[in-house]
Amino acid sequence: MPVQLNHTIVWCTDKKQSASFLAGILGRPAPRAFLHFLIVDMDNGVSLDFYQQDKKPALQHYAFLIGEAAFDQVIARIKQQKLNHWADPARTQPGQINHHWGGRGVYFEDPDGHLLEVITKPYGDPSGIVQRTTNT
Repeated sequence: MPVQLNHTIVWCTDKKQSASFLAGILGRPAPRAFLHFLIVDMDNGVSLDFYQQDKKPALQHYAFLIGEAAFDQVIARIKQQKLNHWADPARTQPGQINHHWGGRGVYFEDPDGHLLEVITKPYGDPSGIVQRTTNT
């Protein structure tokens, strides 16, 4: 059997809020309950399993590969919710998106501060990098 990522746990302070935020921003089905988790399923069989804890979680980064039309929808939701967003993970390019490898990408935070990213092209051949950003 090939090695595949099956799921990851997303530690959070409010699993309903965090799972619903991710499902909503990505246009996914509503989170489903499984034991003490709230699960957000992705199209490739991977799930993000939200687990609530009392203390602030260690911050993580989660990146999602999406299509061009879905990217437009995510950007619209980011703007509608007045979320801060950046073209880079260091958050030095506010209000912008990137165009690496001829695609588009943007970073934003979930309710606990995890850095989420959506990209339309997988990171790959450095010779294809386009190092420009645009305001959204």
